Amino acid sequence: MSMEDPFFVVKGEVQKAVNTAQGLFQRWTELLQDPSTATREEIDWTTNELRNNLRSIEWDLEDLDETINILFRGVCAIWGKQTDEQDMKDQMSTSSVQALAERKNRQALLGDSGGQTWSAGMTDKYGHLDRELQLANSHFIEEQQAQQQLIVEQQDEQLELVSGSIGVLKNMSQRIGGELEEQAVMLDDFSHELESTQSRLDNVMKKLAKVSHMTSGMYGV
Repeated sequence: MSMEDPFFVVKGEVQKAVNTAQGLFQRWTELLQDPSTATREEIDWTTNELRNNLRSIEWDLEDLDETINILFRGVCAIWGKQTDEQDMKDQMSTSSVQALAERKNRQALLGDSGGQTWSAGMTDKYGHLDRELQLANSHFIEEQQAQQQLIVEQQDEQLELVSGSIGVLKNMSQRIGGELEEQAVMLDDFSHELESTQSRLDNVMKKLAKVSHMTSGMYGV
């Protein structure tokens, strides 16, 4: 089997996709563990990329399984034996064994149960992972909404405090203004009283001067 055979081509694509998916899964886990450092855009992008990579792996594995079936039928035709497909795969080349091991590793990575076959478990497995992704995203959104709600409540409390302070200052300003108006009225009244007193004092002084002048005339002073 040459390196140009479809088996090796698909196997390389699957391995590359698995490596990419593992990196995305690690990053996705880090983002969910510490949402405060993640943006909504990064969470969505990582989730979508992880989902797309897993679906791509599923398609590539279907191609790989089809390639193995073709090889199986060819070997059966050469050997002329009716051998059980699974037993025949176990007797294939080292490359086929490695592909099977990689498949089992991917099953373990994605949480597939041992009692299910690969083709039967693919849909449930990816459906379960997709539900986990959606659930994790829902939790992230709920946490973000809770944080936003907390911020809004704190801002409302601060606005209430500021509003209360403004109300107190307004009342103080009104009281001070009222007192100043009262003082202005008192000063105005005092000014009028002072003017009236000064006028009366002037009249008295004039009368006193006149009396003094008349008295001086009478006594020839």
